[in-house]
Amino acid sequence: MSDLLAVLGSRIFDSQEWHDDAALLIEFGHVAGIVAASQVPANASRVVLDGGAIVPGFVDLQVNGGGGVLFNNDRSLAAIRTICAAHAQFGTTGLLPTLITDTAAVTEAAIDAGLAAAAARVPGFLGLHLEGPHLSLARKGTHDPSLIRPMDAADLSRLEAAAAGLPNLLCTVAAETVSPAQIASLVQAGAIVSIGHSDAGYSQATAAFAAGATMVTHLFNAMSQLSNREPGVVGAALDRPEIFAGLIADGIHVHPASIRAALGAKKGPGKIFLVTDAMSQTGTDLHTLTLNGRTITRADGALRLADGTLAGADLDMIDAVVLMADTIGLGLDEAVRMASLYPAQAIGMEGTHGHLNRDAHANFVHMSDHRQVLSTWIEGVEVFRA
Repeated sequence: MSDLLAVLGSRIFDSQEWHDDAALLIEFGHVAGIVAASQVPANASRVVLDGGAIVPGFVDLQVNGGGGVLFNNDRSLAAIRTICAAHAQFGTTGLLPTLITDTAAVTEAAIDAGLAAAAARVPGFLGLHLEGPHLSLARKGTHDPSLIRPMDAADLSRLEAAAAGLPNLLCTVAAETVSPAQIASLVQAGAIVSIGHSDAGYSQATAAFAAGATMVTHLFNAMSQLSNREPGVVGAALDRPEIFAGLIADGIHVHPASIRAALGAKKGPGKIFLVTDAMSQTGTDLHTLTLNGRTITRADGALRLADGTLAGADLDMIDAVVLMADTIGLGLDEAVRMASLYPAQAIGMEGTHGHLNRDAHANFVHMSDHRQVLSTWIEGVEVFRA
C-alpha cells in the first residue's frame, strides 16, 4: 500500500485560498501538497468525500474539559485523551487542556499528566494551559478566591521545569500580582505568558508585555476595561499590535457589537483568536458540573455558578466559527483563520498547524455546506466521523 493519500470530493481551504476540483495529498501525516483532482499520482490511495469543504483543523488554547471530564477533577493521561477526543467531534485537532486555579499539588499532578500525554503522543494534545492561581482577586471570575495566591520561588521553579518538558506551556497570570521579572523568567524558560483575570492598569499591562507576555486571556472577560482615562488590559491588548487575544465567541461572554469593535481596533501581527473555555459538558448531555466543590449549572447556552457568575462556556469551536462568520459578519474564511491559523501563531506553531500548506500536519475538518462537522482528521488519520 502506498504511503501517499489523496483526499478528494470537497472544496479545500488552505487558510488563504480556496481550491476547487482539487485533492489534498498526505504523506507520513503531513501535507504533501494540493493538486488538481486530475493530477493525483497513480500510486496514491484515495478517499473521496461527499461535497462540503475541507478546512484547517481548529486549535483551541483554552479547554477546561470535555466528554464528561473536567481537568481539575481528573488530572490523568486518560482524562486528556477523553478531552481531546470530545473536542475532535467539533473540529478541534489541537488543544491545550486547561487547569483552573487550584492547589500546588493539583498543579503538579496536571503537569505530570501533560508530560505523560506528550510522551504518549495523544492525538490533539499540544501542551497545557495553567490559568492561575496567580491572579487578581478583584477579577477572579469563577476561580476560587481561597486558592488564588502570589507566585513564590517554588511556583516559578515548578513552571520553569514544566515549560522545559512540555510541547507548550501557556500560563495565565495577572499583571499586578506577577512581576515583570517573574514573567521574564517564565518566558526565558520557554513558557508563553498571557495576562488574564487582571485588574491592572494600562501601564502595568504594557510592562508585562515588555517583559515578554504575548497575549491576553479571554478578551473583555475578567479584566480591567477600556475607559476614557484608563485603557486597562482591554485597551492595552488592542493598542499593542504584537499582542494576541483569546475570545470566547458565544454571544454571551462578549456582546457582538463589542466583538466587532475589537476586531476593528486590533492591528496585527498579533490577532484575536477563538477559544471555547469549554468545561466537561462538551460532547455530553450533562446539566450540572462541579468545580472546587461548587456546582455549575448548564442552561440557556451558558454555564453559571449559583450566584450567576459565568463559569467557562457552553461552546464548541464549530459553533464559535459559525457565530463569527454569520452573526459578526466576517465570512467563513476569516472565521476559520481565527479558529486555526491565529491560535497556532499565538503559540509559535504556525509552521505546522493552522493551515494546509506543504509540510503542515495534515490536520483538517470536513464540513458540510451547512457548516456541520462531518469528519475530523489528525495527522492524516480520521479520528471522528459524524
